[in-house]
Amino acid sequence: MADADTVMGRFDTPEIDDLPEDLQDRIEEETDRAGFTPNIFPAMAYRPSHFRAFFAYHDALVEETELEREEVEMIIVAVSGVNDCLYCIVAHGALLRIYADAPKLAEQVAANHRTADINETHKAMLDFAVKLTESPARIEDTDLERLAEHGYSRRAIWDIGSVAAFFNLSNRLAQLADIRPNDEFYNLGR
Repeated sequence: MADADTVMGRFDTPEIDDLPEDLQDRIEEETDRAGFTPNIFPAMAYRPSHFRAFFAYHDALVEETELEREEVEMIIVAVSGVNDCLYCIVAHGALLRIYADAPKLAEQVAANHRTADINETHKAMLDFAVKLTESPARIEDTDLERLAEHGYSRRAIWDIGSVAAFFNLSNRLAQLADIRPNDEFYNLGR
């Protein structure tokens, strides 16, 4: 088992002071905002060009979206639960608890969104995200029609799919590198 200071178990974590200045600035900004440095930041800095692309797309997904932030985090936690991604379940579970103001919701969504304390609209959204994760070739027009019946616009449906797809990538990178969740995440939003 990795100790509490381990960022990632399979690759060396770069020293922040040795990183390009723009990465140092972004990590410092996030550290100031969160009160600690989420391990995904120094881990992704292993490849600076990948760090830049990863966080640019991440930021677009959470800032330029038809979805509420709570919905974005629900998708991330549901997809990460299906993919058994500890880092994203814990880190984004904390954000889901905060944005939804619901201290039990993250564990419910990660374990089985179908039995979570969420409305039918959010269940439809998560059904779609999970289907895209587990069986992407089985996505059909009826899946999009169901989301539209629950009030999601075409742009929102695109955003649901984009968040699910991006976090499938993120889950796989976290598992490849064995990125460990920060201890701070476990108690946030409780």
